[in-house]
Amino acid sequence: MNLLDERKEEMVEIRRHFHENPELSFKEEKTAQYIIDFYQGKEVKIQTEVGGVHGIIVTIEGGQPGKTIGLRADFDALPIQEETGLPFASKNPGVMHACGHDGHTAYLMILADCLIRLKEELPGKIKIIHQPAEETPPGGAKSIVESGELDDVSEIFGIHFFPMGKAGEIGYHKGFSMAGRTYFKLGVQGQGGHGSSPHMANDAIVAASYFVTAVQTVISRRLNPFEMGVVTIGSFDGKGSFNVIKDYVELEGDVRYMTKDTQDKIAFEVKRLAEGLEKMYGVTVTLTYTADYPPLYNDPAVTDLVVDSLQSGIGEYSTAINETDMLSGSEDFAYYLEKIPGTFFYIGSAPKGDGPVYFNHHPKFDLDEDALLVAAKAVGDVVCGYFKLN
Repeated sequence: MNLLDERKEEMVEIRRHFHENPELSFKEEKTAQYIIDFYQGKEVKIQTEVGGVHGIIVTIEGGQPGKTIGLRADFDALPIQEETGLPFASKNPGVMHACGHDGHTAYLMILADCLIRLKEELPGKIKIIHQPAEETPPGGAKSIVESGELDDVSEIFGIHFFPMGKAGEIGYHKGFSMAGRTYFKLGVQGQGGHGSSPHMANDAIVAASYFVTAVQTVISRRLNPFEMGVVTIGSFDGKGSFNVIKDYVELEGDVRYMTKDTQDKIAFEVKRLAEGLEKMYGVTVTLTYTADYPPLYNDPAVTDLVVDSLQSGIGEYSTAINETDMLSGSEDFAYYLEKIPGTFFYIGSAPKGDGPVYFNHHPKFDLDEDALLVAAKAVGDVVCGYFKLN
């Protein structure tokens, strides 16, 4: 832990570099090169372009044989214009680290470097996974998993900064913990016409509006009240002229669910409603329905190991370790957990002071940089607990 304390300022410096120089999903060339350069010359194996994207896997080979674990951090930014006013605010217009991935990468780079120094004490291997494109489906995790480069990993761990707690507060949840997500697009083709003669047309707006209302009954009338499900219509493209009956409109939406069973139920009902729209209104419907990220499932036994490992940090770097509620947000770390037992847990990062706290993906999002050291020590304790190191 002393090694990490000594390098806190370096973590901050790296985080600020990434914050100033954000890159969007699948376009993180300079970010990836910065990470690669950091590991050059160290006693590790470096794999680049893993999965055909900008994925990087750095393997730390322990001094003794044993199992292999994975530690992951993502490094892409969002298409958001920053409004924080920070002295190290984004230099790239319309691009911002508004979800803390700059901090994820900074803490893991320094933690990895400290683990490299201790590699002879490790009874096994650690794969440091620097992942691009968490924010944009299909996500970087999916292609990294499909590459086969993690087939030897026994357990995998990751964290996320959230301002729902202060630095030092750590959250976790066993079992299904974060929602899966599906994107859909519905095109409704009617027949345009003059507003004065609706009987000579077939109004696509009326048909699409019915779908907007009816699709909410999938949640209220088709799911068990104890199942978590959300359907959101985020875009209704029906702009036209006030006296013209619209020929074609297009909707885009978002579906969230906490289990595969719920995912399948919602998919069936949405598709059935789309088909029914054709019969009810005599329109032609095209539906694109694409599952993006699966629900995130934290293995209960591995999560118990994580919580036990974190107990030693109470009073040292953490103030509380609490089980949280399930989160309706989605995270492509779920792809790793579909294949590898592991745990994804949460590090409080609310900025100090009495000012407003902005949640992830807000243009004024920021984090308390003390949370970088908390994350490094927490994940370091998980590694030590796993390998039974003092």
